[in-house]
Amino acid sequence: MDEAGEVDGGAVMRRIGWRVIPLLGLAYMVAFMDRSNISFAARTMNADLGFSATIYGIGGGVFFLSYALFEIPSNILLERVGARRWIARIMISWGLIAAAMMFVRTPWQFYSLRFLLGLAEAGFFPGVIFYLSLWFPRAARGRAISRFYISGPLTRVVMGVASVWLLALNGMGGLKGWQWLFLAEGLPAVAVGLVVLWLLPDTPARAPWLNAAEKRWLATRLAADGGSPVRHGSPLAALRLSAVLLLGMVGLLTTCAYYTFTLSEPQILALATGWSTQSVGYLVSAGGLAGAAGMLFTGWLSDRSGTRAPFMIGSTALVLLAYALFALGGGHTLGLIGYAIYVACWGSVTLSVWMLCTDLVAPADMAVATAMVNSMSQIGAFVGPIAWGVARDATGTYHTGFVGLVLVQALALGFVAAIVRHRKKGVAVAGSG
Repeated sequence: MDEAGEVDGGAVMRRIGWRVIPLLGLAYMVAFMDRSNISFAARTMNADLGFSATIYGIGGGVFFLSYALFEIPSNILLERVGARRWIARIMISWGLIAAAMMFVRTPWQFYSLRFLLGLAEAGFFPGVIFYLSLWFPRAARGRAISRFYISGPLTRVVMGVASVWLLALNGMGGLKGWQWLFLAEGLPAVAVGLVVLWLLPDTPARAPWLNAAEKRWLATRLAADGGSPVRHGSPLAALRLSAVLLLGMVGLLTTCAYYTFTLSEPQILALATGWSTQSVGYLVSAGGLAGAAGMLFTGWLSDRSGTRAPFMIGSTALVLLAYALFALGGGHTLGLIGYAIYVACWGSVTLSVWMLCTDLVAPADMAVATAMVNSMSQIGAFVGPIAWGVARDATGTYHTGFVGLVLVQALALGFVAAIVRHRKKGVAVAGSG
């Protein structure tokens, strides 16, 4: 007999998983698509509009500037108005802006719409991480986050195929292929936002598919993890937490490298392999499957072993190796080996950041702390693509950029080591609640 009643806890977790994670995963899939589909549009869009690598880099990066600036206010509002309404608002607004990218003609229009897209999407990802912490006890949270998070690499599967088809519509209806891409990949966010508004409960207490005993059982398990996230944290209080600062620095550096690579990924792969746009698209799709598998494995084994640090160290080091192989410029073979390592391991880097964040931060500080870590991460994603574009225009190659990615990832590995030492000393358990 459970103290909260006769409850099959495993069945409750499975039901929550099926009711919550697929919908949130679909939402993240369209979010990831709308922020990164310019990587597929770039080759033809830049040629049609006369955009240099620097212009493209600024447009790619400015999304993350507004995302970072409005991350914390967005998560505070999410706590106050409820996850269902706020996540739906985010999705509907970003979907409309993403589709409007088809009307871009000048650099400033490009910059403005990318800035607005980041503003609209701000708070979505950390909001979801906070939301999952309301439903899943710590012992099940790694698997829950990984099952949601695999939508990122799985989006690569969808984009790799769909973008090839959409770009092939070039000329249909008087529109360029890249215009069809923005339109067709932007509007689904609006539809998913409406479904979220209809189906997603704000909290377990409001879930009609949990009975009273099951709600009590879940509340008991969550309370055992350190209390209920009922108090609104202060952004400055969260920033003072050592765990938040260290995880934020790892996020800043690894996300800088990741989005710098991602926003030029099809072009990099085309140069490294000599393959056609269609073949590169299918390669990106295959990479998405490898990334999803790696992420699921990390979440499962991390929960099973009860540890996070080895996965963070190993995956960060392997991604560093992948960038180094690209920097060596060894051609087709080294490029494919580097790409295979990269897609299999990068998801485990960022997954480890979020698993540790939910482990080390008290529930009362969770919403603001996750927003703070993600804000710091997005600063890196803002700076990296711009520096990459400038280097590309100045040198005519990606070599200098890859040397920069190696240095950035090596610095990130240093901060990962600091987190491990910090936790071993027993001072990383953060929180003021």
